[in-house]
Amino acid sequence: MTDTTSQNEHGLTPDDGEAAAARIMPGPQRAVIIAATLAGIVLAIYQLFQFRQFGVVLEGRYLYILAGLFLSITFLIYRARPGEKGTAPWYDWLLAAFAAAVAGYFAWTADMSLEQGWEYAAPDNARWASLAFWVLVLEATRRAGGTVLFLIVLVISLYPTFAGWMPNPLNGFQQPFWDTIPFHMISAESSFGIPMKSFGQLVIGFILFGAVLARTGGGAFFNDLAFSLVGQFRGGAAKVAIFASGLMGSMSGSVISNVLSTGAVSIPTMKKTGFSPQTAAATEACASTGGVLMPPIMGATAFIMASFLGLPYVEIALAAAIPSLLYYFGLFTQLDAYAARKGLKGVPRAELPKLGKTLASGWTYLFVFALLIYMMVSLRQETLAPFYATALLLVLNQILPGNRLSLRGASDAIVGTGGALAELTTILLGVGLIVGAFSATGLAGTLVNDLIFMAGNSTLALLVMGAATAFVFGMGMTVTACYVFLAVVLAPALEQVGLNRIAIQLFILYWGMVSYITPPVALGAFTAATLAGANPFKVGMEAMRLGAVIYIIPFFFVLDPALVGQGTASEIVVALVAALLGVWFISGGLQGYVTFCGPLGKSVLGYVMRTMLVFAGLAMAIPGNESLGLTHLGTAITGVVLAAPPILVALMQGRRAATA
Repeated sequence: MTDTTSQNEHGLTPDDGEAAAARIMPGPQRAVIIAATLAGIVLAIYQLFQFRQFGVVLEGRYLYILAGLFLSITFLIYRARPGEKGTAPWYDWLLAAFAAAVAGYFAWTADMSLEQGWEYAAPDNARWASLAFWVLVLEATRRAGGTVLFLIVLVISLYPTFAGWMPNPLNGFQQPFWDTIPFHMISAESSFGIPMKSFGQLVIGFILFGAVLARTGGGAFFNDLAFSLVGQFRGGAAKVAIFASGLMGSMSGSVISNVLSTGAVSIPTMKKTGFSPQTAAATEACASTGGVLMPPIMGATAFIMASFLGLPYVEIALAAAIPSLLYYFGLFTQLDAYAARKGLKGVPRAELPKLGKTLASGWTYLFVFALLIYMMVSLRQETLAPFYATALLLVLNQILPGNRLSLRGASDAIVGTGGALAELTTILLGVGLIVGAFSATGLAGTLVNDLIFMAGNSTLALLVMGAATAFVFGMGMTVTACYVFLAVVLAPALEQVGLNRIAIQLFILYWGMVSYITPPVALGAFTAATLAGANPFKVGMEAMRLGAVIYIIPFFFVLDPALVGQGTASEIVVALVAALLGVWFISGGLQGYVTFCGPLGKSVLGYVMRTMLVFAGLAMAIPGNESLGLTHLGTAITGVVLAAPPILVALMQGRRAATA
């Protein structure tokens, strides 16, 4: 369940960790990856289920062992130079062994380090080991995350060594190099801080569950289920992509791999039923991007968010439900309007999977999913839930015919899981250096005040600054890295002006995801364009239109916490209804067709009506906010007044078309 974004110079996106690992040829590399992955999973089970047969494992020791296992795998999967493939050279084996040895040293000395406070006064051996570990983490970050992330992590990790020489507002507490590096590698506030702790406690189980689900036929089942439910309606192939990609994206947390897997089926089907290549590709890109933002699982970043906030993950998932609903509602209504405007039909019923047959063959996935949600929501066992769900899935998979895993399939699943875990471990260790640098220098606290000062105490200005920063960082960093950086720097400033904590974190996450469908990067859109044989830039522009809600919804829910479930039942219902109406209006304006009403036409009047409808949607959906001088009633009345003429025109055009 990787959660990352930018493409690195190796031609891989960080989402490709599982795919890269799965491509490794059989041999010593494969054997080591399987052994290390199984060891990591067994250790996680021992720790999280609190087994005590072999004694208690300190949290620090546990994290060091995980880091050693998966950091080693990274050097066996990712080559040192761009374009290199195949068998790992001798020096990568040496780096893998060195990573395991250094991590093993810190795991062995975990008790002594804790008792003697090595993070502040490390002995010489620990200092040299810290330096070696730091270099290994940086090199692994470069390979798995790309040069941009590597350079950012390198400079910021060294920031404590020259922070005292920087001008305000970047001035901070300065430390010698030989104090800074051990702090990064030994303290619980840097590489082994919140991101890595979240990985060891929550993320590892869900990555395992997602990988096993994909390998046992879950993707094909959800795709068939979506086809059987909505495939026959107008634009049905696109609506299938929304459901299938959304469900699989939520479980895998990976935009690129989701596009490549579900898009291989959905994009040709959309083109076959009349969708243009760029619209088909843009639909898949938007649907896959939204999956990472959709409960119940979302991406790995959501688990780190729960750790930052000190809240159960279930609360994060529940808060993310309404924004996700609005995003997919906007995508759904736009595609429905597109299909109606183009006169597109659904897939013939005879060509669709039968719902009863689909459910009969795939009920195991729904049963496992129900167990997962029950344990997370009712039993509040989010740490253990994915392990139980994975175990049940494997048992049912082996008992029942169909997608039964062969020995080779199980081997591939383990290798793929190891690749995903190695990639995420590496990136989290690198991102932790950023957190540690801010912690060591005290810079985060001063930046909060400076950001508020630059925004002139304007909440809206601060939000716009945050959105722009998240978008820019999202183009060059992984979503996790972008989120962690802004959660440390920007989130406290937004909290200080009185905004809801959960809404702030989701705001950062959403804007970190925007780069997937927004040129010039738009990796999700560009990947889908390759499958569709379409112009990448045109696909990116179309994805921006179809996914337009992702740009505005974060501002709405951060200004009105009712849209993230923070409020009374009546407040939540009113805010949700107003937002749904607003999204409906905006979708109609963008497509030039109002669902349930009719077209707006391509005349000058039609474009005027479309513009009015977009503004009506914004007015209807925008929340009341005292600091901005807005009230729910006032904005709703404005929205109704602006929407009335376009709706009337659409109804008249629709009636005229029906009688023609």
